[in-house]
Amino acid sequence: MPISTRIPRHLAAVLSERARQYPVVTVTGPRQAGKTTLCRDAFPNLPYANLEQPDVREFALADPGGFLARYPRGAVIDEVQRVPSLLSWIQVRVDAMPGNGQFILTGSHQFDLMASITQSLAGRTALLKLLPLSVNELRQAGLDGTTDHLLFAGGYPRIHAQGLPPAVVLGDYFETYVERDLRQLIEVRQLREFRRFVQLCAGRVGCLLNLASLANDVGVSGHTARAWLSLLEASYVVYLLPPWFENIGKRLIKSPKLYFYDVGLAAWLTGVRDSAQLVAHPPRGFLFENLVVMEFVKQFEHHGQRVPLCFYRDSQGVEVDLVVQDTGVPGGLGLVEIKSSQTYHSGFAGGLKQAGALLGSRVQRKMVVYGGDQNYVREGIEVVGLQSGDFRS
Repeated sequence: MPISTRIPRHLAAVLSERARQYPVVTVTGPRQAGKTTLCRDAFPNLPYANLEQPDVREFALADPGGFLARYPRGAVIDEVQRVPSLLSWIQVRVDAMPGNGQFILTGSHQFDLMASITQSLAGRTALLKLLPLSVNELRQAGLDGTTDHLLFAGGYPRIHAQGLPPAVVLGDYFETYVERDLRQLIEVRQLREFRRFVQLCAGRVGCLLNLASLANDVGVSGHTARAWLSLLEASYVVYLLPPWFENIGKRLIKSPKLYFYDVGLAAWLTGVRDSAQLVAHPPRGFLFENLVVMEFVKQFEHHGQRVPLCFYRDSQGVEVDLVVQDTGVPGGLGLVEIKSSQTYHSGFAGGLKQAGALLGSRVQRKMVVYGGDQNYVREGIEVVGLQSGDFRS
């Protein structure tokens, strides 16, 4: 049996800090991203309750007051979206017994959970998001962070901590997601069509979202495709990167771009079963883009910050993969281009220069993230290898 490696998470420091500031802290994120391990490690003195367990969930549903009475000094409560009514009782409890760091909640379905929190715990809970492992977290743990392995294995902690075969784990992850979460969240009678829909989404990472095309290719209605996409977004499978909307005198693209929270799952869905396949895999460049975009997202989320990211594309074909809003200067912008090549070419910066001319003095930084391992500055462009780490620094 593989020996498990403990992988420190960047969100741990923020989680502890928020618990000193709020009576409740809620940590959301994909299943198997490590929420339970993070919270139990951060608060070893708090008792633990998992609402996925039928008997525990039944108790919380039938007698929420009695359930909370078992934890007079608070608790870590997992998958709280399974008993949303419990949040109202937690509100009453923390209002009656003031004190920070009483309850640490986790959830893996953001829309339903956020609606319940808005109603019951507004102003009483900090909201944090834990995503799969970042490149930095893997590197700092001394684990394989090579590009092809990252694209193949993704960032779910069990794969790396226990040295498990990614293709097996990701296949099981997807089947479990379909069989358990989907049947809880919505009645999906067309499971074959839904699986096809997710596979087509994975084949279009880094592309503009075209729901009509997806629906047509799967053979379902536009309404069904939209409902399925919302479900994937709600359960932290797909991530939609919004476009830049500010009017600068050109007609801008209005559709978001489609990515997966975990690039390994996207690669698995496109048929990758071994990292060697990635060498000649047609979507490799888009998977690399997915990886880097989510690295930026993780570096903000895992520091407890909002994600100020979008992309730029106009009707004239000027495009930048990422626009980072407010780079330390109010109203400032950072422009990022992503290229999977292991060698930098000056042509990579063409879009940055064009967009920079349009956006003017607001642009504080221009960066190309590429598949190499060298960092330097060329003609005012920061050239950053994926293996170098923190792209925000």
